[in-house]
Amino acid sequence: MSSAPSMRVSEQEHFHLEDTSDIERSIWVLNPPNPPPLRNKLFSPLKKTVSFFSSKKKTCLGHAVSFLESLFPILTWFTNYKASKFKEDLLAGLTLASLSIPQSIGYANLAKLDPQYGLYTSVVPPLIYAVMGSSREIAIGPVAVVSLLLSSLVPKVVDPAVDPDAYRNVVFTVTLFAGIFQAAFGIFRLGFLVDFLSHAALVGFMAGAAIMIGLQQLKGLLGITHFTNKTDVISVLESVYKSLHQQITSGEKWYPLNFVIGCSFLIFLLIARFVGRRNKKLFWLPAIAPLLSVILSTLIVYLSKADKNGVNIIKHVKGGLNPSSVQQLQFHGPQVGQAAKIGLISAVIALTEAIAVGRSFASIKGYHLDGNKEMLAMGCMNIAGSLSSCYVATGSFSRTAVNFSAGCQTSVSNIVMAVTVFLCLELFTRLLYYTPVAILASIILSALPGLIDISEACYIWKVDKFDFLACIGAFLGVLFESVEIGLLVAVSISFAKILIQSIRPGIEVLGRVPRTEAFCDVSQYPMATSTPGMLVIRISSGSLCFANANFVRERILKWVAEEENELAKGRVQAVILDMSILF
Repeated sequence: MSSAPSMRVSEQEHFHLEDTSDIERSIWVLNPPNPPPLRNKLFSPLKKTVSFFSSKKKTCLGHAVSFLESLFPILTWFTNYKASKFKEDLLAGLTLASLSIPQSIGYANLAKLDPQYGLYTSVVPPLIYAVMGSSREIAIGPVAVVSLLLSSLVPKVVDPAVDPDAYRNVVFTVTLFAGIFQAAFGIFRLGFLVDFLSHAALVGFMAGAAIMIGLQQLKGLLGITHFTNKTDVISVLESVYKSLHQQITSGEKWYPLNFVIGCSFLIFLLIARFVGRRNKKLFWLPAIAPLLSVILSTLIVYLSKADKNGVNIIKHVKGGLNPSSVQQLQFHGPQVGQAAKIGLISAVIALTEAIAVGRSFASIKGYHLDGNKEMLAMGCMNIAGSLSSCYVATGSFSRTAVNFSAGCQTSVSNIVMAVTVFLCLELFTRLLYYTPVAILASIILSALPGLIDISEACYIWKVDKFDFLACIGAFLGVLFESVEIGLLVAVSISFAKILIQSIRPGIEVLGRVPRTEAFCDVSQYPMATSTPGMLVIRISSGSLCFANANFVRERILKWVAEEENELAKGRVQAVILDMSILF
């Protein structure tokens, strides 16, 4: 008898609770809390950069330890570092050094600097990155694309042929600005700015830069003395033709030994590269082949006295530890603005290449790479490099692949490489006097095929024609104009794609694929069927805002009108919007 009243009371309490929750929900919706103040939005990225601010329950010592571990990742794993890992890192570092030494000399020549500055860049930046970087495989040092970038932009400020000392000072200043920009990107979590240089644009830029670097090597390969400072393909080919034609018509003797030596060792390097790719156990062969080429070519020139028969040689290479370049930095005059602009461009290119390389190998090893910490590490190493006679350094794909194949376990391989290069600077620079310039050109040429990825360009064409337009725009811009024009074209097309997709988002009518529960675009899947009286529409946009709201409304109304004209029995009863991509 008493169960009925108690059930009524419980039902009343249940309905009362539902009404109370509805009222509370309405209050929260109508009177939401105030948003966080502007200062929180501005300074929260800075606090999130390091874990020093992450926990309020830690003591001062705990905060200090967290800060140091976040700033220097080497502290988190070095306590568990074992001798077995050092053995593998030692082998990888020595293998890496055998490739890095000749490449560094060649890239310094490409950047229009003396050979020792390439070796300097393979000492200090790798040491800084080893303690601050989070990638275990990436190999730090000078790279071809950044060297080309400097050799094409800095001569517009100072001509290296007229004043090589002033040119070198501007390069150091550019390196300082590049490091400052990279560190700022990491501290303020501005890595999204680098993403405007999309993967497709980077593929095209790298391919165009590779061809330009190859054409620049014709100077050393052919033994040409008079060469243009421009980098576009027409100017370079015209300069080569005029130089050779002038030598022939004026009766000046042309020495073919430069070409013979360069081509002979280029064939050897390409064969070693091919064998190393076909047989993974011989990964060390393409790594050590450049150093063997330098040793053999130097012996040939020294024993045959080929330098007296027209073979161009490196001559003096200054040895010893990196000298300080603090007094050579330029902070006054009209060159500072130009150096800052070149530094920004170099910073973006160097970061894009390094992060792409680091994330590729991190995904293979199964760990995550923090892009903002990488930017901070890259910035600090380039700032330190600018103070110690180095130019812009970054992660090299070819050397990182060698480091990975050699079995590196940690960034200690970078330390081993840096120490080996330092010993070379201290003990063996005198032996490089008779090294032919043509061998440096052949070493650079042998590394260029890795920068041209035709299969990836074809894949981009199949997936997204707009991305392919950015790819081909960057390629043609670098090839026929200049490096900065190629970058500008690539970023402009990528940015235009973002704007077009935001203002004119993709809107598709969906239909149900027979014998499935999937709803797909009817224009792509003609077999998909729609329910009469119902219109299912998907809005393919990451955001719905004032810029595209009117466009979306007009498209929906247009499809509703078209659907009603096709219906024989009346109007559209319902419109279902699939906006899951927004959430």
